[in-house]
Amino acid sequence: MQFEVWAPKAEDRVVLRLDGEDLPMRRDVSRDGWWTVDARARPGSRYGFSLDGGPVLPDPRSRRQPDGPDGPSAVVGPETYERRVAWPGRALPGAVLYELHVGTYTREGTLDAAARQLPELVELGVTHVELMPLCPFPGRHGWGYEGVSLWAVHEPYGGPEALSRFVDAAHGLGLGVVLDVVHNHLGPSGNHLPAFGPYFTDTHHTPWGAAVNLDAPGSDEVRAFLLGSALGWLRDFGLDGLRLDAVHALADTRALTFLEELSAEVDLLGAETGRPLFLIAESDLCDPRTTSPRTAGGIGLHAQWNDDFHHALHTALTGESQGYYADFAQAPLAALAKTLTRVFFHDGTYSTFRGRTHGRPVDRARTPAHRFLGYAQTHDQIGNRAQGDRLSATLSPGLLACAAALVLTGPHTPMLFMGEEWGAGTPWQFFTDHTDPELAEAVRRGRRREFAAHGWAEEDIPDPQDPATRDRSCLDRSEREREPHGRLLAWYRTLIALRSAEPDLSDPDLGAVTVAHDESERWLAFRRGDVFVAVNLSDGPRDIPLGSGGPRRVLASWDEVAVPGSGGVLRLPAESAAVLTEL
Repeated sequence: MQFEVWAPKAEDRVVLRLDGEDLPMRRDVSRDGWWTVDARARPGSRYGFSLDGGPVLPDPRSRRQPDGPDGPSAVVGPETYERRVAWPGRALPGAVLYELHVGTYTREGTLDAAARQLPELVELGVTHVELMPLCPFPGRHGWGYEGVSLWAVHEPYGGPEALSRFVDAAHGLGLGVVLDVVHNHLGPSGNHLPAFGPYFTDTHHTPWGAAVNLDAPGSDEVRAFLLGSALGWLRDFGLDGLRLDAVHALADTRALTFLEELSAEVDLLGAETGRPLFLIAESDLCDPRTTSPRTAGGIGLHAQWNDDFHHALHTALTGESQGYYADFAQAPLAALAKTLTRVFFHDGTYSTFRGRTHGRPVDRARTPAHRFLGYAQTHDQIGNRAQGDRLSATLSPGLLACAAALVLTGPHTPMLFMGEEWGAGTPWQFFTDHTDPELAEAVRRGRRREFAAHGWAEEDIPDPQDPATRDRSCLDRSEREREPHGRLLAWYRTLIALRSAEPDLSDPDLGAVTVAHDESERWLAFRRGDVFVAVNLSDGPRDIPLGSGGPRRVLASWDEVAVPGSGGVLRLPAESAAVLTEL
């Protein structure tokens, strides 16, 4: 087989060390900076590259790192990627996503263990599992956002074979699989890319240091590296989509941006495979051009997370007003109503948190609602709190039911965070397993310093390096057999089934959504076609006007409600929600 590596920083020689044998590599005269050699190898063969007599480093395009990101790479055979399940794909319109962290979804913390639990997600009614990052990172447990070896799968999760088994299991049950990938930074621990070439540039700086090189000299090969990694997940493992972490942090001044190039390549691969592949961005820009088609001057990503909806909902539910919640706290129900109809709260408005205007309006006439994901909780919004507390730690079951109704019947593509569906009592905290003692201590001190500035006592901040922090974050499925968890789980199942059964709840027309609310009475209601959804966030019953229309029937309600007639009002109990439709 042929081994190759892009190593323009090598001046004189590159050596392949394969199963203990050193093999000199030759320059590829047709490709600047590339070195190649033909050698006999088998699946499992260990190898790495030495540049100019330096230490043996893992392959930047390694498909497997059996001993972690600092160890040798391993050859992966084609049988790893063989599909055992015929799968036509599952498109994003009409989807309900479920964000899942492999390391805490089960106590075992492996892909195989997670695959055994997939039938419960089918019963819940979700359509796609969104896996948090899988690339290798130091130690055993972590969130995955400090991964390196962007073509490989974290070995403690089971490696590439386990991912193939997981995808087959999901597809066999009718579930799509989405993977969270990180292109905006790597490492720092275990990141050997700078030794090979200009993967990073000081032309731009990010919160993680030097930026990934997307536009400086050498960036053609860096972009090809990232594109190859992204397409490999979709092509080789058969995944259905990718979630792109923090695309606003990708510094890129080229006329054809990396994200546009990635979008075009994914669309091409989808056409070639006959599967509806898609990209979902995490973006802080509130810019509809992120998801606008390339033919209309947009970037062409297929969807994006909408944090504005989350922030408005969170503020309405909790009353919190610190940090970025300050922008939404003055009139949270009005902010929520705006995000339900116009997507972004900040669409050219002033942001007190940022100290400037922010965002751009969405063209509702041309933009389908499914391009924006709506959610009440995510790994970020839980795990970046000081104690990793979920909404269930402070809210009543009734308010959790209201949040579910707004997410699962609203116009956005809904996304749930694992355990949310039964109001999991376990936190989801920030945890790491850095093998570098200095880095581990720096992360520990940084976490304490960050929250001490907000009034938290040092002893109240979980130690990220303590294994107990990860253990506390593992789901406890036995909760589902107890109340109020079982009732909440049944409510989520009901709402997801309604979303599938009622065509109005899949209508992509943002302009067809109408919302009414009363800030002081703390109720909000919206209509989508013949479906009417109402939530009462107050601690007492409320009369909610139904507007015009014929007799109604109740499709679902958290607490018992009377069937209202034509016009009139809906008497909704405290901290409750109801979904109705016209006869």
